[in-house]
Amino acid sequence: MEESTAESCCNVVHVETVALVREASLPEQEVTELAAVFAVLGDPTRIRILRALSVSEMCVCDLAAALQMTQSAVSHQLRLLRNLRIIKRRKSGRMNYYSLDDDHILNLFETGLHHVSHR
Repeated sequence: MEESTAESCCNVVHVETVALVREASLPEQEVTELAAVFAVLGDPTRIRILRALSVSEMCVCDLAAALQMTQSAVSHQLRLLRNLRIIKRRKSGRMNYYSLDDDHILNLFETGLHHVSHR
């Protein structure tokens, strides 16, 4: 009777590989923060907001109109995105304008979009 690969693999520990992976492990805070970013990005409404903001800086009114949502609903999503530094706010008088926080967010968005669009 042959052993399966999974069963035979469990009997051998590749010490060098395990040490390499342990050295490359992330601090727990970074793991938690990265998981939170991906969790927030896992919402279709927030993806639409990020897409809009990847095109142009926008105020809540314009985002609501572009996405056919209420300003209240957009504001709620913007607050979540801002708390994780995915977007930033710029005040101009009484108006707030929103944009992607930095090029890392744009790259993350574009990389994910490229991944789902290529077959």
